[in-house]
Amino acid sequence: MSPLRILHLSDTHFGTELSPVADALLRLSEAQAPQMAILSGDITQRAHRAEFAAAASFLECLEIPVLALPGNHDIPLFNLASRILSPYGNYRHALRAPLMPRFENEQLLALGVNTTRWYRHTDGEVSPGQIERIGARLGSAKPGQLRIVVTHQPVHVIEQRDLPNLLRGHQAAIRAWSAAGADLILGGHIHLPYARNLREHYPDLARPTWCVQAGTAISRRVRFEAPNSVNIIDYDSAARACLLQRWDFDRSEGEFRLQGQTPMALD
Repeated sequence: MSPLRILHLSDTHFGTELSPVADALLRLSEAQAPQMAILSGDITQRAHRAEFAAAASFLECLEIPVLALPGNHDIPLFNLASRILSPYGNYRHALRAPLMPRFENEQLLALGVNTTRWYRHTDGEVSPGQIERIGARLGSAKPGQLRIVVTHQPVHVIEQRDLPNLLRGHQAAIRAWSAAGADLILGGHIHLPYARNLREHYPDLARPTWCVQAGTAISRRVRFEAPNSVNIIDYDSAARACLLQRWDFDRSEGEFRLQGQTPMALD
């Protein structure tokens, strides 16, 4: 069986997208030929219908299955009535995607968690019920499947200034999902790409579980220490291991270039 390849992107923030970067990302996807993509939230900048329409058009151009979930920017900010009564109206209209999406094939079980709340502006949270439901679904994974959970806000940060952005309920979620078999927890939100083995920070975890963060894919809203960036994850089911590739946009060349690789042992 050939290795599984996943394109992981986040924080596209349509409405602030850079067309040359978006075009370069489509070229990267065509050249690297992932079997599917995961978009870990903040698809739009202000949850406007036109922004979601642009996002849907872009995702269609990828020509692969996409597991997407909302971020805090994907619910209305200034329209209070819509935020309370129909926070995901434009999201559902354009993407026609569930708020707790699932993708599965012989090599992969990927589960999305909606961590946004209408009553929170930036913070995300995961409820005890969500933790339990995701754990139960992970427990039904087939032997050899790569088991991925996707949230928008990070479950682990590497910079002190990002501590306020941690997902509320992250510690309980990490322990429960790791015990249920999660291999990777993918996220975005802070526009900073990195990967860490959570077992190094939670020694009581029974097995390795990796936090994998993506940068901002195509938006002008980059951090000073990270340009536009996406991840490619290769999974070898026989070895039960992943290779994470970080691809950064090189403005001088107008293309995404391989920035670094991180081997991730899963057993």
